[in-house]
Amino acid sequence: MAELELKLDAEAVNAVLRRAFPDKAPGDLPLVSRAEPGRVWIKRDYRPDMLRPGGTISGPTLMEIADTAAFTLVLCHTDSGSMAVTSSLTMNFLRGAAPGDIHAECALLRLGRRNA
Repeated sequence: MAELELKLDAEAVNAVLRRAFPDKAPGDLPLVSRAEPGRVWIKRDYRPDMLRPGGTISGPTLMEIADTAAFTLVLCHTDSGSMAVTSSLTMNFLRGAAPGDIHAECALLRLGRRNA
């Protein structure tokens, strides 16, 4: 893969997210904690409404984190990242996630003109 270069740092991507989702209250949106070429780390603060019956973090919450991580990774590396859309998202839940803050790390495997 060609040398990757950040077009937006973590602070700039978080500002884009806040502008894109103005109805989300602070803490309701996963935010990028760190960005470097080819990789981002995001965090979502725990809230009790993330739980499903049985006391584990719900699948939709985990999928939101995964999707947001991929979106922010593309946004960090492209000029037109805000126009990125998810074309496929598959998740296998191997075990329940205990209540607490959620951290995700996302790595870029390929960055093309049309797909990442």
